[in-house]
Amino acid sequence: MDTNNLADTDTRVAVVTGGSGGIGSDVSKRLAADGMAVAVMYAGRSTEAEKVVGSVVESGGTAIAVGGDVADDGEMAAAFDRIESDLGGIDVVVHTAGIMLLSPLESLDLDDLDRMHRVNIRGAFVVTQQAARRVRPGGAIITFSSSVTRLRFPTYSAYAASKAAVEALTAVLARELRGRDVTCNAVAPGPTATELFLDGKDQQEIDDLTKAPPLERLGRPDDIAEVVSFLAGPGRWVNGQTLYANGGII
Repeated sequence: MDTNNLADTDTRVAVVTGGSGGIGSDVSKRLAADGMAVAVMYAGRSTEAEKVVGSVVESGGTAIAVGGDVADDGEMAAAFDRIESDLGGIDVVVHTAGIMLLSPLESLDLDDLDRMHRVNIRGAFVVTQQAARRVRPGGAIITFSSSVTRLRFPTYSAYAASKAAVEALTAVLARELRGRDVTCNAVAPGPTATELFLDGKDQQEIDDLTKAPPLERLGRPDDIAEVVSFLAGPGRWVNGQTLYANGGII
């Protein structure tokens, strides 16, 4: 893959954290199909990230895999430096990285709460801070919340709280970027058929969730990628919002 001449072209550059995951991989491929060069960021899934890169390149696109801990500001600064150097700049940052640890609040292991706080909240602050410093005019910053902030499923209290924090920082950052021509929005998927969401659920739970939306199916990663594509491209008049991509479940 040749990235030497990208800085001299009009190619837009997208960064996707969690780009090796269920939703992140589809987002990476969709933005590449939209004509962007993509940096697929990962923490511990290097093999999966390289597969996403390979798929993009095989389809005629440009992509690189970049590792780093989203909650470590030094690692993220270095990762964003590399992306700017290799791909010529940054126009879109999509922060999908996150973890979900479920428990009734009464019996919640506070170490699990701290883990989610570090990845889901601190990670969102670290990544959006780098994005706010680097995204070029005409660009977009897209964070990820979750429809569970409204669905209020039992056992989701800690996870939902971490995602509500992401919604708040997103709305504030959109206003702090006044005059920069950079939008900032959150996407809040509903039940989506990913490994992360389906893990630990029995068939009855899955069937119930499938029937809950008026469209009577679970979301697919490509459904969410389509929303991201809109916000990263033509959706310039949507700003400071949380888009609930859930098939009408709420």
